Amino acid sequence: MSDLKKYHGVIPAFYACYDEEGNISPERVRGLTRHLIGKGVNGLYVGGSSGECIYQGVEERKVVLENVMAEAKGKVVVIAHVACNNTADSQVLAAHAESLGVDAIASIPPIYFHLPEYGIAQYWNDISAAAPNTDFVIYNIPQLAGVALTTSLLREMKKNPRVIGVKNSSMPTQDIQMWHDEDLLVFNGPDEQFISGLAMGACAGIGGTYAVMPELFLKVYEHFQKGEMEAARQIQNEIDHIIYKMCSAHGNLYAVQKAILAKDGVPCGSVRKPMPALIDSDAAVVDEAPPWLSSADPLERPRGGRRLRPSHSVKIGDGCNAHLSSRKLQGHEPPGGQHYLCAGDLQAQLRAGSGHRRYPRRALSAACGVV
Repeated sequence: MSDLKKYHGVIPAFYACYDEEGNISPERVRGLTRHLIGKGVNGLYVGGSSGECIYQGVEERKVVLENVMAEAKGKVVVIAHVACNNTADSQVLAAHAESLGVDAIASIPPIYFHLPEYGIAQYWNDISAAAPNTDFVIYNIPQLAGVALTTSLLREMKKNPRVIGVKNSSMPTQDIQMWHDEDLLVFNGPDEQFISGLAMGACAGIGGTYAVMPELFLKVYEHFQKGEMEAARQIQNEIDHIIYKMCSAHGNLYAVQKAILAKDGVPCGSVRKPMPALIDSDAAVVDEAPPWLSSADPLERPRGGRRLRPSHSVKIGDGCNAHLSSRKLQGHEPPGGQHYLCAGDLQAQLRAGSGHRRYPRRALSAACGVV
């Protein structure tokens, strides 16, 4: 087992980088890697949901990781997500990742078929066995995988000495406390509750919006480490409003974030279908967000500055604890079920009280730890 302190801090989930024809672009992969390292992040999480792994083949995923490692090896921690729909392909990616010298591999549980716990443990252990000298991180994301990590399953996996931690993208922050009590590292997944996850015992965050505003997440982490909780909370609040704004676009959140990066001289292409690309009306969202993604501490902005606001309202009643994702907004179910708030996304930010507050009605799955 390696020095675990190296995993502490802010670890952006790496975006898929395509050329104009939609093919993997090694040059753009390297460019984004250099950009993020230059921002001072602690590591990179490659090949997850933000990397659109589900829409890429095994060989494409190899090319991505090879080019990330060409720029990042020895500079920052690299965690490679290697899970595929079958064990054999996952093992191929795990062995490949180890051959490149990544710090850790990670895996969601098997998807589609709901396997018993012993089947999930076998899947994870088989993947880990293909990279016998590499740390292993369990990825808990029940809202998409359809399977939730349990204490009994985690304790079974702890028998594998390569298991070092859990990337926790379930929404209750209580889960972070539970996994932390098992003496494992915990990586906070939901970006909107980064400080809540840290407070419950997470050593780091891995997030799908970190790459578009790493300075702000680094600032939150810095304030938290210094015990400056009010400062951390205020910046977290600013982060959340930026996320809400980006999620108000028609196009997928990753398409919005890539467009913002392109304006900053870091082209990453668009997203692969079936993810919806940007449409003309999304230009306003892309144009409005960048000024709020600067390295300047939001606490130093002049009072009265304009805050990003999405265009939909949600009625928040007295004492609301903000678990809005598990219920329909104002009794409505929008077409396709696309406009639910992600569980926990407002949990740390909403204050008790009545009145209307404005939040996006688009699902924030990508921003909420689906990385």
